Amino acid sequence: MSVSRDGAAKSDSRMARRALAASAVGSAIEWYDFYVYGLSAALIFNHLFFPASSPYSGTLLSLSTFFAGFITRPVGAMIFGHFGDRLGRRTVLIVTTLLMGLGTFFVGLAPTHAVAGMWGAAILVALRIVQGIGVGGDWGGSVLMATEWNSARGKRGFMGSLPQFGSPLGLITATIVTELAGRTMSQQAYESYGWRIPFLFTLLLTILALIMRLRVEETASFAATRRAGTIRRAPIAHLLRHHWRTVVKTTLMRAGQHASFYLFTTFVLSYGVTTLHHQRSTVLLSVMLAAAISLVSTLFWGALSDRIGRKKMLTIGIVVMFCFAFPYFGLLDSGVPALMTIGIVASLIVHDMQYGPQSSFIAESFPPDVRYSGASLGYQLSSVTAGGPAALIATAFMATFNSAIPIAIYLMAMCVISLVALFLLPDIDSSLQDDTNKPAAEATTKNH
Repeated sequence: MSVSRDGAAKSDSRMARRALAASAVGSAIEWYDFYVYGLSAALIFNHLFFPASSPYSGTLLSLSTFFAGFITRPVGAMIFGHFGDRLGRRTVLIVTTLLMGLGTFFVGLAPTHAVAGMWGAAILVALRIVQGIGVGGDWGGSVLMATEWNSARGKRGFMGSLPQFGSPLGLITATIVTELAGRTMSQQAYESYGWRIPFLFTLLLTILALIMRLRVEETASFAATRRAGTIRRAPIAHLLRHHWRTVVKTTLMRAGQHASFYLFTTFVLSYGVTTLHHQRSTVLLSVMLAAAISLVSTLFWGALSDRIGRKKMLTIGIVVMFCFAFPYFGLLDSGVPALMTIGIVASLIVHDMQYGPQSSFIAESFPPDVRYSGASLGYQLSSVTAGGPAALIATAFMATFNSAIPIAIYLMAMCVISLVALFLLPDIDSSLQDDTNKPAAEATTKNH
């Protein structure tokens, strides 16, 4: 019996390590796809798809196509959350990888305004919607695949931060590929065909992600739920009936983190180049340096949350973000490239104080039988309420007030919303949870 238990523990540990690698790499590739679009929307799509518009209107329209993907993220969360709680995490992750990868690949084949007029923009929006659905369904599965193993107990903050680690890694890769494509050819060649290269490159990355995810077995927690016979027929319906308050709270808790991220990585590109007149390469390299440091800070804050508690870590992160809003725009507006770089780098370190531990905290807030649905929906609804509108709101504020002060106040207001929502959520000690047998049954009893 002891030998059998040791063998099972070793197998669980080995599969958990494999799942961590697949989650981190798969997440990085998914986010690469997402950021390639965001970078292009901020820097070049206004010329290619909306050439008749003014610079401001073109940027706004371009970012609006970016926002289209945010609107459909909750749709992806509901669709794939349902199947993730019924069929398992692994199966859904394979489908979302294909959806996101192919959606991005075909953006690289989309006709521009010069070829198809406004139909080019319509095709762009349709593919962006496909991307959004894929991302909406992928995040929850990546986090659960990393954290729902017996060997993850007591260190879920760190393990849950590994899929989050995929975000800065994807941003770095997207920035490098985009910058290389721009630097190795003339501006005319880049606008003619070079911008397509980063999108077409995603096909190779998608194949890599599929290979890694196919090597991972189903998580221990979901396997236990299946053995216990507590899999829901309609997980989303059950979630919205019994856990809708938690969905709303987790959505609002993300307001400050989610809005700040797209201000710090997407809006800053158009702001730095168009408003502050810095070189595009200077701003891009600053964002890439910030993302490189974010690789470490995301994991650090996630691991620290295992020591001091998830809720305490998130509270500290929200307060620091609130205090950072005005200094951030002060550094950007200084006119000194070095100070601008310091502001951009510091912004992601501050952002990661919430981002690192956030995934585990959200997943722990839902019982195993609706965890994929709950974590995905709570996380992705924020795309509509905070993440998606952030760059659009900031761009509109700049056009109206010609000042970054209203944007800083907007970010501070989002932090206040986050803090109130976090206060209303329970502080869960994940080290005391036994996901592999009791919670699913207990949740079933409690909810009937």
